[in-house]
Amino acid sequence: MSDKTEQDTPPDHLAIHPSSEFFDADKLQRGVGIRFKDRVRTDIEEYCISEGWVRVQAGKTMDRKGRPLTIKLNGPVEAWYEDLGDEPPVNKKG
Repeated sequence: MSDKTEQDTPPDHLAIHPSSEFFDADKLQRGVGIRFKDRVRTDIEEYCISEGWVRVQAGKTMDRKGRPLTIKLNGPVEAWYEDLGDEPPVNKKG
């Protein structure tokens, strides 16, 4: 049971940029939903649940390496997987 629960919970810290040490393509492929300050957000670049912060893009500004500049916002963070498992939903016709 604990293995299934552990697999159904996203990591505490996750980033979408491949050069980050917190990047995990397998977990990102499942789709991670983020609720920040009681609002579902789709523009999160990185998050940390235990520390209570997210990073979002700061407009269209880029750094010298061509990556978007981000700002850190503090507040309550919740995360969940959009894809809940390996089994596809059963389609019943009747």
